[in-house]
Amino acid sequence: MAENSFKIVYEGGVGEIEEKKSRFIAYVKPVNSEDEASAFIEEIKKKNWDARHNCAAVVIGKNNEFSRCNDDGEPAGTAGKPMLEVLLGEGVHNVAVVVTRYFGGVLLGTGGLVRAYQAAVKAGLAASKVAEKRAGVRMTLGTDYNGIGKIQYIIGSMGITCIDTRYTEAVEVDVVVPAEQEKEFVDKVTEGTAGRTIISRGDEIYYIMVDGECIVQ
Repeated sequence: MAENSFKIVYEGGVGEIEEKKSRFIAYVKPVNSEDEASAFIEEIKKKNWDARHNCAAVVIGKNNEFSRCNDDGEPAGTAGKPMLEVLLGEGVHNVAVVVTRYFGGVLLGTGGLVRAYQAAVKAGLAASKVAEKRAGVRMTLGTDYNGIGKIQYIIGSMGITCIDTRYTEAVEVDVVVPAEQEKEFVDKVTEGTAGRTIISRGDEIYYIMVDGECIVQ
């Protein structure tokens, strides 16, 4: 993955596993602050007030600036920490996970608990929509009708995201360029159109691609 990108949960989901008659239900939600995470954890606890345990793990920030976990009554280190390790191992950020356990009457032991909670988190992530959040730059390219074909070729060959194209007396193309490709893209457009393209650099942004759509965060 590029240095200027990281994975986030764009859309949460719910996954469930069963282990020796105990049900482990993982609730996954995107969060951007400690307060959002705390509110989500409390929401699930209230929803599943009759469960034996509601264990949680949270990771926020590109560099995991905030992370926390709790075992909620399970033996120390058998729930929250293994859950957090899955999130860190998958490289997912800005996410909170609560795993609700309905006890089935059979003790799982330390190793069994660790495996069950980790498997539940993986099931929850599999049921969620994970996207790559990338640093980029908005640009508008102004060219004549002779230059648009070359620009479209460069956009396609580099995998650049085209937001809009306007055809009037000239042609304007709005694009989002990954930060690490900015210089290469500008150089190719300038060379490919013999300097006849007006390149206007816009805002530096973060964006994600979801179902082929560019969404600015």
